[in-house]
Amino acid sequence: MHTILLSGGSGMRLWPLSGSLRSKMFLPLLPAPDGGTESMIGRVCRQLTQAGLDESVLFVAHQDQLAITRRYTGNKFPVIGEPHKRGTFTAAAYGALHLYSAGKARPEDIICVAPADMYADEDFFRLFPQFPDILASSQAELLLLGTQPAYPSDQYGYIVPAQGGTEAYAQVLSFAEKPDIAKARELIEEQALWNCGVFAFRLSFLLSHLQRMGLPADHAAFAAQYAGLPVRSFDKEVAEHSTKAVVVRHKGEWSDLGSWDTLAARLDSPLTGEGGLWGECRDTHIVNELKVPLHVIGVPGIVAIASPEGILVAARKEANMIKDILQEHSVQLPRYGETGWGSYTLLDQAANDSGLVLTIKLSLLPDHALLEMPCLHSSKSWMVVSGHGEVVLNDSIAEARTGEIFTMVRGDRHGVRAFNAMKLIEIRTLEEQDEDHYKIYDS
Repeated sequence: MHTILLSGGSGMRLWPLSGSLRSKMFLPLLPAPDGGTESMIGRVCRQLTQAGLDESVLFVAHQDQLAITRRYTGNKFPVIGEPHKRGTFTAAAYGALHLYSAGKARPEDIICVAPADMYADEDFFRLFPQFPDILASSQAELLLLGTQPAYPSDQYGYIVPAQGGTEAYAQVLSFAEKPDIAKARELIEEQALWNCGVFAFRLSFLLSHLQRMGLPADHAAFAAQYAGLPVRSFDKEVAEHSTKAVVVRHKGEWSDLGSWDTLAARLDSPLTGEGGLWGECRDTHIVNELKVPLHVIGVPGIVAIASPEGILVAARKEANMIKDILQEHSVQLPRYGETGWGSYTLLDQAANDSGLVLTIKLSLLPDHALLEMPCLHSSKSWMVVSGHGEVVLNDSIAEARTGEIFTMVRGDRHGVRAFNAMKLIEIRTLEEQDEDHYKIYDS
């Protein structure tokens, strides 16, 4: 069985920590077995290894998140990048055709598709190795994994199984996509399950589906059509039209941690970062990425979240409203981003007579490099704040230590390699003609 993990998501429900550049699965907030913390994607990688699935894993990420996905998976798994975001069906097909065209998967092989951004117990992943036998014994064309709902939710889709069946699986009767709370209660009374977004099928099943859609089975040809493909979800494109689908029931813990309320419930401490909770602050959590203290006094049931992108103070149950609020307001230049080489923080932006001046902090990981690139702006300066490395400037290599300053002008090729952890302050001057190059750095 080949396991394809889809990790191309982004979202605003965990703003200001998550956004278009940093998905929730990269947030290193969850308690880890060693007493430290880990990200959601790191936790999933660990659990897949424990379940003996690590040799068959392929990650499909959006090309903008290739480097950061490799970084947070420890470069232990193959990662391919889809050229555009076209939904879970298209991403799953992209991954499956990669395996097929490379000769790594045959039509009779089982493909399992799952999201990389989920939080589940170890028993959840121990169900995966059972999928090939269940598909064979049930003679189903599609297998889904559902979990017993912990409460009525309007944030998840539901799978309604047939009554009876075997202990291992049940036939699928119908689906309900994110119903209102009243309908969710009715579905739970019908023994409906939350849809975990996990699907298993023979590769030949997907190849036949692509053929009926008039899409190629060759990976390169499929990729060439990617830009013109519509957004398609696997649920709506495949699952809801299948007449031979079964669902495997998981009875343990599962969540997509898609809100501050659900994420806060998984944190070891009510305080992450600088600050404090004082007085009656039951069920209140602080997550502070800033280097300034954040204090909450006598306010129960809230989240107080601070990052370079902004500050959110909200009732835990109401924090999801931030997604709608942000959609109604223009999005500013992202102030924080993580990359394969480290991270950057926009400290200041100021207009002058000729354009815009950006002040950016760069944090490079040991033995990582910001690869050589041309200067696309009027000018750029780097001052080394800490650490040791080397700077390449127009084919010349110079040692870079604390206090060193390097200046580039338009067209200069430049890059930096960190021997140990480095921090730099960048001053970038942009003119009106540079408006197409306002993006701070690629991931």
